[in-house]
Amino acid sequence: MTYVYASRMGKTEKLIEKLAIDAMKIENGTETVKGNYILFTYTDGNGVVPNIVESFLENNPDGLKGVVAGGSRERHAATFGWAGDIISKKYNVPCLHKVDGEGSEEDVEKIKQMIR
Repeated sequence: MTYVYASRMGKTEKLIEKLAIDAMKIENGTETVKGNYILFTYTDGNGVVPNIVESFLENNPDGLKGVVAGGSRERHAATFGWAGDIISKKYNVPCLHKVDGEGSEEDVEKIKQMIR
């Protein structure tokens, strides 16, 4: 399984580091990935999929097996992690987990168990 992530403010990148997994960073949305992958993404504004992630998904619709979405419960409680919900519905894959900020140790353990 390949892991792919987008991180604007560094929180998703810190989550990837805590998970201790090799992952490809989405830099501009034109990247391609071969085979199956799990996407880690932040949620933009009030529950929006980041444009860079939308571009990436348009280029790589096949192989997506699940999504982990980040957000801020404090700043966007009503739309927390909605990017995961939107991607899940559009691509018919599970939203595996939602993470507040860079994720707690509990989040990290749950995600590790899911991706094994």
